[in-house]
Amino acid sequence: MVIESPQIWFRVNFIVVGNMSFEGSGASALDDLPCRYGASRLLMRGPARTLDAPYVAVLGGTETYGKFVTNPFPALLDHSLGKDCVNLGCANAGIDSFLNDPDILGIGARADLAVVQVMGAQNLNNRYYRVHPRRNDRFLEPTALLTEIYGEIDFTEFNFNKHLVCTLNRVCPSRFAVVRDELRRAWLGRMSLLLRALGPKVVLLWLRYEPHASGQSGADLGDEPMLIDRDMLDQLADETHAIVEVQVQRAGPSGDMDGMMFGAMQAPAAEHMIGPDSHRRIAEALGRGLAGLS
Repeated sequence: MVIESPQIWFRVNFIVVGNMSFEGSGASALDDLPCRYGASRLLMRGPARTLDAPYVAVLGGTETYGKFVTNPFPALLDHSLGKDCVNLGCANAGIDSFLNDPDILGIGARADLAVVQVMGAQNLNNRYYRVHPRRNDRFLEPTALLTEIYGEIDFTEFNFNKHLVCTLNRVCPSRFAVVRDELRRAWLGRMSLLLRALGPKVVLLWLRYEPHASGQSGADLGDEPMLIDRDMLDQLADETHAIVEVQVQRAGPSGDMDGMMFGAMQAPAAEHMIGPDSHRRIAEALGRGLAGLS
């Protein structure tokens, strides 16, 4: 379903409810407006939960948030488990987004069970470049080390980390190898910190884009989540309760856009998101993987 008046998304009010707040529009395409918990500056998928009853916390990026989808997989999982599943998905978030947010970490640590989406290794602060503190997909600046290695590149041309790392790899794969290794080491260290902060009952959710559906410039660096492989997840196995792996497809190439909600100008972006069918399959896989754990 296409909303023909996307301008309604920009009439924003700021509303405070108890110790939570959320941003809402005067008229909305989706009922579940973005919300904030406590003093957190991260915008999560609404509706905001009171967190009084036992719950499952689901942390992740754009896929977990469920952009353009009426019922993202945490909401579907809520019904299948018969327990509140608090959607702590944040569009464009990475591991650092959560590690730097004590309010969200606290919600995750107090949950009966936490599900953590595996997010790409390119969206982390590291020895070679800095990323935005909340929108971790945004490139801020290179370090002196990166400018020394890639002296021929004008880094002012980059806004997103994915564009950056794909360009570094294209310009010189052998030089990029040291950057890639650093990103993977940083990812493992940061993920270990996140898992320890959330406690013993954590399930990792590995969403793997089918190769023919990715069609992105970063395909030579591996499918999303970028730079992550099975060996890296195996190294975290002792720190997690389970790893649930699900193959997903982008909505446009897979014809999975029925029921998605977006403005006319947002159609190209919606095509690159996962659609309702992928969200249903994720919820089903998690329901099986979480059976008896929560």
